[in-house]
Amino acid sequence: MGFHAVNARLWQQPDSIIELYVLEGKHDARMRDVLSKAAAENVRVINADAARLDALSKHARHQGVVGFIDASKNHVDLDDVLDNLHTPPFLLILDGITDPHNLGACLRVADAMGVHAVIAPKDKSAGINATVSKVACGAAESIPYVTVTNLARTIRELKERGVWIVGTDMNADVDLYHFQAPEAIAWVMGAEGSGMRRLTRDLCDTLVSIPMFGTVESLNVSVSTGMVLSETCRQRMLTQ
Repeated sequence: MGFHAVNARLWQQPDSIIELYVLEGKHDARMRDVLSKAAAENVRVINADAARLDALSKHARHQGVVGFIDASKNHVDLDDVLDNLHTPPFLLILDGITDPHNLGACLRVADAMGVHAVIAPKDKSAGINATVSKVACGAAESIPYVTVTNLARTIRELKERGVWIVGTDMNADVDLYHFQAPEAIAWVMGAEGSGMRRLTRDLCDTLVSIPMFGTVESLNVSVSTGMVLSETCRQRMLTQ
């Protein structure tokens, strides 16, 4: 729902869209763009009144456009992503992020910082839904989101490919601004409140803290994600 999410889906994965519901009588520039792209991709468009759109979106802010998608076409294979990279992997692992707003924000910043893929376990994670897509402002459709049945096994496979697994921990000996990020890196961010699971933590090659200079003791997971990805991106740019 919403123009960002629907437009991104139309451009990135139009074959996954089953049908679009649009507000009857709305003809502004954004709606014209959606309708034009939908016609070009042969997507079925249904006019609806505001009450029906409110019901379809469960009264979320839909901006006059709601889409239904085939979620089975969202599957992304991690090996395919890694095998087609021309630069060292830059990955984000989300270990049990259950809040869709946090997941959407993490996807948005990961896309902005050039992350190649976001990896998450199938269980105990928010998963991609309408709220995530809306918060991500198109990133949910553009960045590969890989769900795995066994996160520990996936981490071990990444290690075999030479990817360095780095977790965040407030008590780590090295802080973010004194940590030299390796070329191939996967940052691991833990769940809201509880952090990484013990096995995930044990599989990390190193742990890094985010220095805090004020009075607050912790940061939202999406804010922390933005900080570590931004610093890594800065270091990668300096070596180019």
